[in-house]
Amino acid sequence: MLTLVTGTTGQVGRRFVPRLIAQAQPGEDVRVLVRDASRGEPFAALGAEVVTGDLRDEDALGKAVAGVDAVVNVAASFRGVPDEEAWAVNHDAAVALGRAALASGVRRFVQVSTGIVYGTGRGRPLVEEDEIRPGGAMWGAYGESKAAAERELLALDGDMEVRIARLPFVYGEGDPHLADSLRWATHWASTQRLHMGHHADVAQGLLRLLYAPAVNGPLHNIADDAPVTAVELHQLNGVEVPADMHTRTDPDPWFGIMSTQKIRRDLGFRPIYPTVWSARDAGAL
Repeated sequence: MLTLVTGTTGQVGRRFVPRLIAQAQPGEDVRVLVRDASRGEPFAALGAEVVTGDLRDEDALGKAVAGVDAVVNVAASFRGVPDEEAWAVNHDAAVALGRAALASGVRRFVQVSTGIVYGTGRGRPLVEEDEIRPGGAMWGAYGESKAAAERELLALDGDMEVRIARLPFVYGEGDPHLADSLRWATHWASTQRLHMGHHADVAQGLLRLLYAPAVNGPLHNIADDAPVTAVELHQLNGVEVPADMHTRTDPDPWFGIMSTQKIRRDLGFRPIYPTVWSARDAGAL
C-alpha cells in the first residue's frame, strides 16, 4: 500500500507523517508532496518518498498520485491569507487532487476538513448528519472553501472512496496555535468555548480513517472530550484575563462544539489527551 500525503510542511502534516511512517507495516510506504525539495529532507530521512511539486500544478498532481493506493489531503490555507488563496488551496487544489487520484486508480481519499464547515450552532454538540448552515463568528473563505471541497469530492463519480475528517482547533507539540487562540479569545465572553484536539489525537483519528476497512458514512468528527473556555485559554497561555470579559455575552454557545460519538463507537477512537489540561500536565503542549 502506497499512501500519498499532502500539506506535509504545515502544522498538522509535519506531525502526522512521522506517525504514519512509524506505524507502517511491511509493504506500506509513504510518499509526500512538497513544493521545496529541501523541506522534504526530514521525511526522506524517515523513509518517505519525496515528490516535488505544487498542488495547483496538473503535471505535479499526476506524478504525485501515480501508483498510489490512498491519499491523505492535509493541505490547507487557513486564516490571514487572501480569500483567493484560501479558495485556490482549500477547494480548487483539493478537488483537482481528488480528480487526479480517481483517474489514477486511487482507492481511498481522506480529506482533512474542519468543524467550521457546520456554520452556526444547533444548541447541542454537532453531529455528522447536521446540514451546513453558513454563519458564525469564524465563517468566511476558509469554512466556505472547505465546505465546497467536501461537497465536490463526495460527488466524484467512480470507485474511489472519499472519507472526510472534520477537525477542531488543533494544538500541541510546540504548535503556536494555542497562543494564536488569544487573537479571538481576548474578545470573547468568559464562558465562550473552543473545541480542541491534540496533534497526537488528530493523527490517531486520521490513521483510523485511512486504514479502517469500512466506515459508517464518509464524515467523521475528531476532537477531544472537553472544550475550553476563553478564561481557560488565557490561563493556559499565562495571560491575564481581560477585566471586562465577564460582562460579555456568548452569541452562539454551541458554535464549533462537535460530538465524537461516531468515531468513538465505529472506529474505537479514544483521545490520548482527553483535555488540554491533561496534555499540559504531560508536557505535550
